[in-house]
Amino acid sequence: MNTSHAIRRCFACAAIILPLLAAVALPRLAAAQTLTLKAADVNPAGYPNVVALESMGKKLEAATHGRITLKMFPGGVLGSEKEMLEQAQVGGLQIARVSLGVLGPLVPEVNVFNLPFVFRDEQHMRQVIDGPVGDELLEAVSKSPARLVGLGWMDSGTRNLYTKRPVRSTDDLKGQKIRMMGNPLFIETMNAMGGNGIAMGAGEVFSALQTGVIDGAENNPAVFFTSRQYNAGPRYYSLTRHLIIPEIFVMSKVTWDKLSPADQVLLKKLAREAQLEQRALWDRNMADYVARLKEAGVEFIDLDTTPFFEATAPVRAKYGAQFDRLLKRIADVR
Repeated sequence: MNTSHAIRRCFACAAIILPLLAAVALPRLAAAQTLTLKAADVNPAGYPNVVALESMGKKLEAATHGRITLKMFPGGVLGSEKEMLEQAQVGGLQIARVSLGVLGPLVPEVNVFNLPFVFRDEQHMRQVIDGPVGDELLEAVSKSPARLVGLGWMDSGTRNLYTKRPVRSTDDLKGQKIRMMGNPLFIETMNAMGGNGIAMGAGEVFSALQTGVIDGAENNPAVFFTSRQYNAGPRYYSLTRHLIIPEIFVMSKVTWDKLSPADQVLLKKLAREAQLEQRALWDRNMADYVARLKEAGVEFIDLDTTPFFEATAPVRAKYGAQFDRLLKRIADVR
C-alpha cells in the first residue's frame, strides 16, 4: 500500500469514527454541564429559611446561565430533619437546612451552640456566627466524617416554652412533659429546668399536643405560629430564652466533590448572601408572628430567666467542659 492510499484510508476511517464518538460524548458532556440541586426544609413555603434558599437558587441559576438550578422541597415533604441529613449523606439530597440538634450527634463540635444560655442575646449569636468561630465550625462540618459540607448559618431566634398551663418559674414546669429535639443535651436541659423532656420529631408535635401525649413544646415564635401548634392546646408562651441556637444549611459532600472549584467558590459566596438575606427576612417577619399569636389568644409571659440559667449550670458543666477555650472566645465576642 502506498503512502497516499494509506492517508486516504485514515481520513475515511476518521470520517466514520469521529461522528460516532461525538454522538456518544456530547450527551455526556451536556449532562455534566447541567445540575439540579434538591434542597429541603421542614418549614413551610414562605418561611424565611425557605425563601432565602429559593433566592440563592435563583442567583445560582442566573450566575451559571441555567447550568445549575435548585428545586426547593419545603414543608417536610422529604422527611424529618434527621431523614434529610441521611439523604444528604448519600447524595440523594443536595442541600438540607437543619437544626443543630440533629447535626450534633454527627459533628460534636457544633454542640457548643446547643448549650443552654451560651449566648447573651440574639445579637451576640449573630456576631459569633458571622465571625471566625462561625467559619471554623462550618469548616469542622466539612472536615468531619459526616459526608456533609457546611454552607452557612441561619437565625432561628430564641427558643421559649409554649404550654397548656402557664410557666412563670421552674416550679411551674414540674411534671410537665415538654417536646425537645432528639439530642440528649436538650433532654437534659429541659429536665434540669424542672420539666420532663420528651424526644420527638417536629412532624409529630401537633398531634401529640392534641392527644395529651405532651403538655407543651419549645421553639421560636415563628415555628409556633407557622405550625399552627397554638391550635392544638398551648395558650401560654413563656420567654425562658433557654436556647439561642443558629440553624445550618449543609450540602451533600457527594455532590460537592463533583463541582468544579469555581462552582464551589460561587456556591459559598451565594450561601453567605443567603445567610444575611434570611436574617433580614427573619427580622421583618418576627414582629408579625408575635402579633398574630397574640391575636389568636396566646399569652406571652416575660419572666426572670435567672433561675432557669442557674438550674442548667450542671448541663453546661457536663457538655461544655470540652469547649472551654471556644466558650471563652464566644463570651469575648462583643
